[in-house]
Amino acid sequence: MGDGPITCECEILNQYGIHARPAALFVKTASRFDSDIIVEKDDNRVSGKSIMGLMTLEASKGTKLRIIVEGDDADDAIQEIRALIESKFDED
Repeated sequence: MGDGPITCECEILNQYGIHARPAALFVKTASRFDSDIIVEKDDNRVSGKSIMGLMTLEASKGTKLRIIVEGDDADDAIQEIRALIESKFDED
């Protein structure tokens, strides 16, 4: 394991938020890493490797999510996830 969890706050920027396609892209990206990836919205915590979990967050445009990553490849994982979110999941 690394030196503890890495966190970042990310705002959902794409017009329709996290629906099926962005959730699938998020999970595809997250699943490439061995690290544990948790996504938080308010008091809800879900696995970043679960499409259904991500969709239950009902993260619309403007929603702020907290991404928590822990593991040996956490730095790379959080950078790629942040880049995906900032790219608006290639939707806009």
